[in-house]
Amino acid sequence: MKTLILSAFVVLALASCKKDYVCSCTHTSTAAGSVSTVTEVTYVNTTKSTAKKACIKTTNDYTSFGIAYTTTSDCKLK
Repeated sequence: MKTLILSAFVVLALASCKKDYVCSCTHTSTAAGSVSTVTEVTYVNTTKSTAKKACIKTTNDYTSFGIAYTTTSDCKLK
């Protein structure tokens, strides 16, 4: 019984473990050809689920000076 209680406590402690997570994003734009850049953001002292929600893929359409282009950010946790 003591082992079961101790095991349950350890599982709960690890499930809510906070640490640093790095989100790496490749940004691609169709403006002026196809240009890609990579950025990294570090989420400090947070849970994995919170970091995962912030590190997302996005696609945006823009028009500038009558020219339409799309930017895409493909992000993944490292």
